[in-house]
Amino acid sequence: MLLSNFSDKKLLELYLNGNNKSFEYLLNRHKVKIFSFIMSKVKKKDIAEDIFQDTFIKVINSIKKGKYNEEGKFLPWVMRITHNLIIDYFRRESKMRKVRVTDDFNIFDFLDNGNKNQEEILIQQQVYSDLSFLIEELPEDQKQVLKMRYLHDMSFKKISELNNISINTALGRMRYAIINLRKLAKKQHINLQVK
Repeated sequence: MLLSNFSDKKLLELYLNGNNKSFEYLLNRHKVKIFSFIMSKVKKKDIAEDIFQDTFIKVINSIKKGKYNEEGKFLPWVMRITHNLIIDYFRRESKMRKVRVTDDFNIFDFLDNGNKNQEEILIQQQVYSDLSFLIEELPEDQKQVLKMRYLHDMSFKKISELNNISINTALGRMRYAIINLRKLAKKQHINLQVK
């Protein structure tokens, strides 16, 4: 049977059983979409090629370590890895721009003019997406206080009244929510820094 007739899941099974040709076929099936996505963000072919290569090195390593468990969702999983590598690239670039010393040093290179560029918007969107995911992992009482405080901009007095708890309890739940968010982010290797 031709490899082209197999699903992504079946091709991955074959690859894990030693059929390297199946992964090559899987790569060819999705490479145009993935590379186009990278190019749309970084706009430079050589950088896009590096990120594309890094993506598949990470994909192969993750599969071999048994970290792939997205049933039938191979492409979205790869796109998430790709997205994270693009963000890592922009973070590195941003740091390099801030510390680069040249003869034509200009203080204005270090000042934030308030305008967000494409990279910063992308990083911010990723951080918000990751944060939303982590908040859903919190215990219900902590999640509720956190959402009321930050999404609905409620005072702790109002939160305590609506939940029929003391202000100290509301403050305690918020404190634990933040501690648990940090732990979850660390455990899942999620960077919540915008810059």
